[in-house]
Amino acid sequence: MATYDYIIIGAGASGLLLADALGKDNFFAQKSILLLDKNLNRQNDRTWCYWEIGQGDFDAILHKTWDHIFVADDRFSKRTPIAPYQYKMIRAEDFYHTYRNKINEHTNITFLEGHVKDIQDMGHEVLVCTDSETFKGKRIFNSIFDYKPLLKQKRYPVLQQHFIGWFIKTGKPIFDKDQATFMDFSVPQNGNTRFMYVLPFSQTEALVEYTLFSENVLPDQEYEAALKSYLNNLDCKEYEILEKEKGSIPMSCYNFNVHNSKNILHIGVAGGWAKPSSGYTFMRTHQKTGALIPFLKKDKPLNTFFKKDRYWFYDLLLLDILYRNNSKGRLIFGQLFKRRRAQNILKFLDEKTGILEDLKIIAACPKKEFIQAFIRRVFLI
Repeated sequence: MATYDYIIIGAGASGLLLADALGKDNFFAQKSILLLDKNLNRQNDRTWCYWEIGQGDFDAILHKTWDHIFVADDRFSKRTPIAPYQYKMIRAEDFYHTYRNKINEHTNITFLEGHVKDIQDMGHEVLVCTDSETFKGKRIFNSIFDYKPLLKQKRYPVLQQHFIGWFIKTGKPIFDKDQATFMDFSVPQNGNTRFMYVLPFSQTEALVEYTLFSENVLPDQEYEAALKSYLNNLDCKEYEILEKEKGSIPMSCYNFNVHNSKNILHIGVAGGWAKPSSGYTFMRTHQKTGALIPFLKKDKPLNTFFKKDRYWFYDLLLLDILYRNNSKGRLIFGQLFKRRRAQNILKFLDEKTGILEDLKIIAACPKKEFIQAFIRRVFLI
């Protein structure tokens, strides 16, 4: 039975980022690392976006950047520059290709294909059982996400950011290629938080997504009917659908750390690394990976890596509101973008603000809803 110092389960964003971070750090040069995935030839299965000031670690594989964002609801619309930030996009195929090549250069990392069936923590080591063989590992990093524990508990609300998007090519110029439509709430809400998200690559090509923050997903035809209606309202009647994208990201302040142990750490979405209030995951995963590397050098129990902070509580209040009344999203985000600069909101969502900055952001939101949520949550905790 092969034994490794570290076993990483899943070769998605979190698994590849962690494997590369371990592989390029000389501290781990003598550590044996196994990267397991049921499919080592993942294709272009998703799109990642994030905002950043200046140059970043992923600029070489960016597909597109934007320096303006657009936000709208049923009563207002606002196109705003976001300098010094840029909104950046990576396509999965470019990320996978680049990071697989990087990891292949690390001689202490082994790539293997296998469907993980079971993980058994024996105390002094962990057994990882696949459909064909079993491996021993001293420390395990698991990116396999399981919705069931979230849905069984009632302490923390569970919503989803779910969407279907079309990559389209239009017959005439339609889009502003310098502007990303961040949230367009002008579409019918139907009792939920629903908005359009548009990433133009040129005047005639864009990713157009119909997105919801709600508890349950919809039939595919409902997303697609909304996309058709939105494009028609843009006077876009002739277009070709080049690709489709579909996804669901959990939005919850659930304590994912209860599934970790001294020897096992869940990473990525499985570890609660998605931002609960927005669903943004890629840059947070990069940041969490950066914090995990020095933590591993101290050889501490893996279940001591997770820490709650005030941003966790802010996110919890928002999710409490949306869970009780899912139609409030348009009101909350609309007021926020009307009353505060986009740069300040992005900084807040990045969790890089000070207390005074936090209070200014919170003060821009509907007060009654957040005060009620705060009182309810204080008495529940």
